Amino acid sequence: MAPNPPTDYDTASETTTAPGTLDAMKRLWTPAWIVRHVAMVVLVSGFLGLGWWQVSRAAAGNTLSWGYAVEWPIFAGFVVFVWWREVRHTLHGPTAPDGEPARPDEPSPAVGTRPAGAPAAAATRPAVRRPVRVARVPVAAGGEDADLAAYNRYLQWLNDNPGARPGDYPG
Repeated sequence: MAPNPPTDYDTASETTTAPGTLDAMKRLWTPAWIVRHVAMVVLVSGFLGLGWWQVSRAAAGNTLSWGYAVEWPIFAGFVVFVWWREVRHTLHGPTAPDGEPARPDEPSPAVGTRPAGAPAAAATRPAVRRPVRVARVPVAAGGEDADLAAYNRYLQWLNDNPGARPGDYPG
């Protein structure tokens, strides 16, 4: 008879769709994410280097540099915050309406749709509708706008008289 597994054993961490597993971490090693990781390291090291440079200038007597010595590490912290938030968002993925993470291999329902048999209040997001298309009516050849015709005559006069100024127009 096989021994029973311990009751405090977390089997959810071994599923392939749970956040934090190796399969979920593979999403962070795409070419786009590698660029993001490199950009984060370059920005943080650059900002901290600029902060250290400002500390050395402030120690040499430049009192304005004390403010910059504090500002650059704050910029570095902001970059780390944004990077960490995006990593968490990518690992956790979109959430289903009932609160559990949506499976990445399942298509998400259309916006504004609701499952069959669900009450009308279940569709909390507005429906996305097609844009309204307006029919364009071409202008008849003889029915040209009077202002447009006058403007075209003015442009023709300017073209025919290249040295003339616009104030010289007789019309």
